[in-house]
Amino acid sequence: MTRCMTSAVGFLVALGMTGSVSAQQPAQGGRGGGGGTGAARAAAAPLILDMKLVRPPSQTGQAKVVQENMGDPNLELKQYGLHANCNLTSGNPASETTPFSLWSGECEQPFATMFRHKAHNLDLTGQSKVRWTVKTSGFHVVRPVIKLADETMYVGDFASQAVPMLMTSEFVPAAIRWIKLDPKRLVTLRSEGGQFIYIWASPDLTKVEEAGFIDLMPASGHGTGGYIHVSEFKVFGRAVPRAANTASR
Repeated sequence: MTRCMTSAVGFLVALGMTGSVSAQQPAQGGRGGGGGTGAARAAAAPLILDMKLVRPPSQTGQAKVVQENMGDPNLELKQYGLHANCNLTSGNPASETTPFSLWSGECEQPFATMFRHKAHNLDLTGQSKVRWTVKTSGFHVVRPVIKLADETMYVGDFASQAVPMLMTSEFVPAAIRWIKLDPKRLVTLRSEGGQFIYIWASPDLTKVEEAGFIDLMPASGHGTGGYIHVSEFKVFGRAVPRAANTASR
């Protein structure tokens, strides 16, 4: 009797497992690309801006980051702050462990490094994203910064900090909050039209002319005191042809 009951239980368990697997198979097929009925996944946003740091033949050792360091000839380097042209190159273009990067150790004031494509603006709405590879020392923080076609600047509340080695991360510009920025002193400003204490702004992310990163703290010089490293900065989104009256700025 016991043997018969055991066999019956085993048969029912096997039957139940078979039914469970069969019920899951149509759902899995629907999510795939082989003729399923599930909704298609949204296409990834294309790469529309890439910092691509290179070392020109004229540079040896650490040197000021200049336009010639832009590997994309269609990309313009823009630097802001009271001590704007303060970033130095670091690393080796041929190294896998210490890639060629931007280093801020000699920046005596807050600075912003930004990039402008010669032909188009950036639409950073929807699924657009930014990918960067950064390293920080001390309490220094890397934050995103944008400049719109009307020349207003904003800093975002996404932050990479306490990163002891070069690490890659991503964020969605449309999913973070922004604060208006003074383009010369690089200090945050209250939002116009809001209450006295209102700080958050709503920039039009369909009209981004420049994008980059910012460090709101002065660095400490050479050594391990305080600085940021940035070896990769890429923007994925939609390219928008620039109006003729802003193409030459």
